[in-house]
Amino acid sequence: MKESERFVTGNDALQFMMAESMTIRVQSPEGTKRICSTKRESASVFVKKVEKEFGFSDDGFTLFKGRNKTDAVNHKSRLSLTAMDIKHGDMLYLIPNTVRSMSPPDNMDTSGPWLPRPASTSVPGTSSVLQSSQQPVLEGDEIDVCLAKQDGKIYRSRDAQLCRHGPMGKCVHCVPLEPFDEDYLNHLDPPVKHMSFHAYIRKLTGGADKGKFVALENISCKIKAGCEGHSPWPDGICTKCQPSAITLNRQKYRAVDNVMFENYTIADRFLNSWRRTGGQRLGYLYGRYAEHKDIPLGIRAEVAAIYEPPQEGSANSLDLLPDPEAEIVDEIAAKLGLRKVGWIFTDLLTEDRTQGTVKYIRHKDSHFLSAEECIMAGDLQNRHPNPCHLSSGGHFGSKLVTVVATGGPDNQVHFEGYQVSNQCMALVRDDCLLPTLDAPELGYVKESSSEQYIPDVFYKVKDKFGNEITQLARPLPLEYLIIDVPTAFPREPMFTFSVLKDPFPIEHREFVITAETQDFNSLAKYFRDHKTSPFLEMVSDFHLLLFLATNDVMPLREHMDFLLDAVRNKDEALARHFTKSEHWGTLDELCKNVLLQNPRESSAGQPLSSSSVGSSVWSCQHCTFMNQSGTMQCEVCSLPRS
Repeated sequence: MKESERFVTGNDALQFMMAESMTIRVQSPEGTKRICSTKRESASVFVKKVEKEFGFSDDGFTLFKGRNKTDAVNHKSRLSLTAMDIKHGDMLYLIPNTVRSMSPPDNMDTSGPWLPRPASTSVPGTSSVLQSSQQPVLEGDEIDVCLAKQDGKIYRSRDAQLCRHGPMGKCVHCVPLEPFDEDYLNHLDPPVKHMSFHAYIRKLTGGADKGKFVALENISCKIKAGCEGHSPWPDGICTKCQPSAITLNRQKYRAVDNVMFENYTIADRFLNSWRRTGGQRLGYLYGRYAEHKDIPLGIRAEVAAIYEPPQEGSANSLDLLPDPEAEIVDEIAAKLGLRKVGWIFTDLLTEDRTQGTVKYIRHKDSHFLSAEECIMAGDLQNRHPNPCHLSSGGHFGSKLVTVVATGGPDNQVHFEGYQVSNQCMALVRDDCLLPTLDAPELGYVKESSSEQYIPDVFYKVKDKFGNEITQLARPLPLEYLIIDVPTAFPREPMFTFSVLKDPFPIEHREFVITAETQDFNSLAKYFRDHKTSPFLEMVSDFHLLLFLATNDVMPLREHMDFLLDAVRNKDEALARHFTKSEHWGTLDELCKNVLLQNPRESSAGQPLSSSSVGSSVWSCQHCTFMNQSGTMQCEVCSLPRS
């Protein structure tokens, strides 16, 4: 028998198979997988294995030998992997040709916390970086995409006294610093206690491995489902399904580094409710996220408007009511280029009415946020997660901020900004945190019961001898959960919306301030008082636009895209084009009828009668057509009025 015709048997066969087999690593945006193959296996057969492993069709992806999309593998080739110079342990790179699985563009730093989203998903305040038809699509928060493209390094000029090299050289005294350099942050004025989230990501993804094994995991306080080795809780639990104990640590980073109101008018109008009634007030902050230049890779929340949901407030309490218009508010804000960036509430007590001073009630010896407020902040942050590709769930933390209008050391109104930590978000999400009865600076972690298992939560403090000891979080000092976020006003005011002398009333204040009621009477009066103003300036009011979209008489929600685009882009010509529409004409006629019904009051500038619209026109409950008064059936559908 010839040497080439011998059959390999026994141990020789095993050694032959081991010599022939090899493992190829394939990296994709969804992760890295190992594909078993042989040296003599053709590329086409290997590609079939990759298709099955990743769930792609043959034309749904391309394999490259190089990380920078070079040296593509021919999917139809009959050459063996060895002939194509693919060896055991080599890494191939899978690039999808469709939007099913997305990766960052070639020129983008992959250390940024971008998040792939399905192409059909529409998220307010997000943007997408579109590539050619052969390139994947990247979607995420616009500010995250912008910061991911930057290197974030802190560049320093040559020190004339310490640097001993030429103008083209670098040394330890002038080499660029990383954005997470703690010594640099501590020497800023004022010092920065928390690095930005993008700087934190750069810190994790730095080093020799470039963050290859970094994974940000969202904390879970719940028992893992699907454990079949024992009875469900409370009859059984094991180490596989039991959540780990939590040791609270002060968070070293923050998702938002600064809150800035565009101008004083926004905050002043919000405070008017407390000034007139003494009742506390709550509102949602709508604005946008922008780069904060004072902190490396920092993010600033710019507030353009405050929406006040239905609520009942007194001097010592505040209750939120169901808001049927919440979805419409988010929709209108998104079309204006805005999104919900936070929430604000007042905690003000008058000290001296003649001097206009307020009491200083939130300080280091009292509290900054109470447990109820931390729970509220944690709940809202959980509803608005922050996209992050380093997390298996696709999100980590939140950019939503909390602002408190309270008294300061000078007994004047101050605005203090905060966020709660990711640990607090987890405790709130899994219903583990409770408020205390008489100590606002303390919270309380629930104890396990037959209905719910609660993991142990600890925090570390130093005793009188300087030793660090661990204590159970019952009670829990809330300072471990709170992150400071500086809040300020710009030197040069900005105006997304116009500021008129007599602005349109704010929503949901009819039971608080009788002079601020949103109805057609106030709408007609507003148009009459500003008839000499440019049309775009007159309609550039966030509260007015919400009323036009949500009023009961003639809602324009489905017909005001032109108007919203005009306000967003400050386009007077586009705004004038909207005035030629049929819907605006009908609205204008309704306002004129309201003024005609009350000529004496309207000319004197007094509040108009609440029945003006109802006495002039009525809306058909079947087809919504606006009919003139005196008719008992609709002119369009001929159905009765009642």
